[in-house]
Amino acid sequence: MPRTNFQDLLDAGVHFGHLKRKWNPKMAPYIFMEKNGIHIIDLHKTVVKIDEAANVMKQLARAGRKVLFVATKKQAKDIVAERAAAVNMPYVTERWPGGMLTNFPTIRKAVKKMNTIDKMMSDGTFETLAKRERLQVTRQRAKLEKNLGSIADLNRLPSALFVVDIQKEINAVKEANRLNIPVIAMVDTCCDPTNVDYVIPANDDAAKSISIVMDTLCKAIEEGLSERKLEREKEGEKSEKEAAEGGKRLRPRKNAAEVTESDNQ
Repeated sequence: MPRTNFQDLLDAGVHFGHLKRKWNPKMAPYIFMEKNGIHIIDLHKTVVKIDEAANVMKQLARAGRKVLFVATKKQAKDIVAERAAAVNMPYVTERWPGGMLTNFPTIRKAVKKMNTIDKMMSDGTFETLAKRERLQVTRQRAKLEKNLGSIADLNRLPSALFVVDIQKEINAVKEANRLNIPVIAMVDTCCDPTNVDYVIPANDDAAKSISIVMDTLCKAIEEGLSERKLEREKEGEKSEKEAAEGGKRLRPRKNAAEVTESDNQ
């Protein structure tokens, strides 16, 4: 059974594309018709594509992998940040730090710097600094938090990227392509879907449209995380059971004195 339905997507305005004159011909397979100079997206195809993307995300979450969510446009950033944080996934909603994927070690250094400042603040070192230095460190910490706070727990490259508006986030898509990281994205009628591995044809400008897609995908991630937790619990129980059974099978061995004594008798 599909994770979304035609009517819900219609009510959320997912079907509204861009003006006909702004369209990208490569999106033709996903366009249903033109109405009042605006392209209408084929929601039957959107339903199928959302399912496809959701299944990929569920499997990644189940395997303990990370999906990096990218959305810096005004109407998407808060929605994406909230939903991604709820399923413990990293996200970029302020500005794409150039080289975030292709120069990942440098980004990790910046995150370590942020953690070092946090340590200084907690162990009292911060208080020993001069007033001017404290101000500089505080400003630096705030800047790092704004740009990198949401990826502080990302210790290795993500297994996939989810993008809202591939035109605006072109640098993120290019970096992912260069490293062969799969890209899942909401793609509007004005975009070129060529560099996207899992295209979700949808209105990427309306908050309601972004919300319904994010809700569906994050629900799939939740399912994957729940299944992973269940599997780990079962493995733990199995290990305990095997250890207990192994203990029963082990007989206490006779020591040398006992062996000698029994032989003399």
